Amino acid sequence: MKIFSLTGISTIIKVITSYVTVKFLATIVGPAGIALIGQLQNFTTVLTALGAGGINNGVVKYVAEYKENHTTLRDILGNGFKITAYLSLIVGLIIIVLSKFLSELILLDGQYSYIFILFGISLFFISINNFFISVLNGYQEFRKFVIVNIITSVIGLLFTVGLVVLFNIRGALIAIVTYQAVIVFFTLIYVRKLHWFTKSFLWTAWNKKIVKRYAFYSLMTIVSAVTVPVAQVIIRKFLIHEYSITDAGYWESMNKISGLYLMLFTSTFSVYYLPKLSEIKEQLVLRKEILKTYKIFTPLLILSLLVIFLLKDFVVSVLFTPSFDPVKKLFLWQICGDFFKIMSWILAFVMVAKSMSKLYIITEISFAILQVVLTYFFVHYNGVIGAVQAYFVNYFIYFWTMALLFRNILVKNR
Repeated sequence: MKIFSLTGISTIIKVITSYVTVKFLATIVGPAGIALIGQLQNFTTVLTALGAGGINNGVVKYVAEYKENHTTLRDILGNGFKITAYLSLIVGLIIIVLSKFLSELILLDGQYSYIFILFGISLFFISINNFFISVLNGYQEFRKFVIVNIITSVIGLLFTVGLVVLFNIRGALIAIVTYQAVIVFFTLIYVRKLHWFTKSFLWTAWNKKIVKRYAFYSLMTIVSAVTVPVAQVIIRKFLIHEYSITDAGYWESMNKISGLYLMLFTSTFSVYYLPKLSEIKEQLVLRKEILKTYKIFTPLLILSLLVIFLLKDFVVSVLFTPSFDPVKKLFLWQICGDFFKIMSWILAFVMVAKSMSKLYIITEISFAILQVVLTYFFVHYNGVIGAVQAYFVNYFIYFWTMALLFRNILVKNR
């Protein structure tokens, strides 16, 4: 219960700060600005994963698994830190060199090249910060983990509000690519006295075996980090082309609302559920943990989504401005899709925890492609609402695919 209460405090603060940020941005930049911000956020998600080598989930798993074995742990942390440091510097330099091209590709205008230069500079600090947070998560240092996340949320809010007041949409874009870089200095305050925060743990010789282990997670994380945001970029560009940037902004706004309420569930997955699955060795225990998670989450999720749907008018009016009223039409299909998304993630996290990289990569790529294809089909026949209808159908199929793949774990020993 202590874990859930700590996670709950962090999540509530994150939801509040995210709400204030979304409300503020919606008021200042409108639906079109929200669409542009969504493009940049998807891009930074992809490049942040690449900059960290995609190993953060691997760090959580292996720290949780080997935290009592200091010899192995040194190799895990030392190699992980080196991978993160080197790759973030390389990827950051590439972003700076390609800043003009990326500005035209992502933000549809070359005048924003300075945004990508700032992001390239910030990437090293963002990646190092995420590495330290992953170590705290693996050690299940929940108190420190929560404090760091609260600081991140508050600084993100202050950064965004301050920069938007000064520079409008440009300030919002700058905030997206820079605020996380500042967090590393606060994270260092909380980790500097921990036993693993030493050169002997964080800068060890290369170990091919450990690097190979990380490579499996790198593939999984990078595929996951790339497929969903890239699919969203494609869908958003399609909506802009077929309708308008304002219509794309409505769809993006629905995504932001969804992200706010689902944060209450997804935060528990990363903080508690993934480390817990990583520790489990026996299939019977694994089955019990999965079924226990379904018993806890299913009624809470149904109740939460029902309340959100019934209060959709209130939610839109509180989060946005009257110009966002068309978003209300998107709620039903989005909420249905969110239900199957969380239900499927409970099983999909098993693939991450158990390093089932090939299966994970195949399903991630397949369903990202399927969502894009379904979106083209549904939008062609039903308009913008077709984008959320495609989202629902995609996750409905994904859930039953996961249930089929893990049927042996779910039904064995009944």
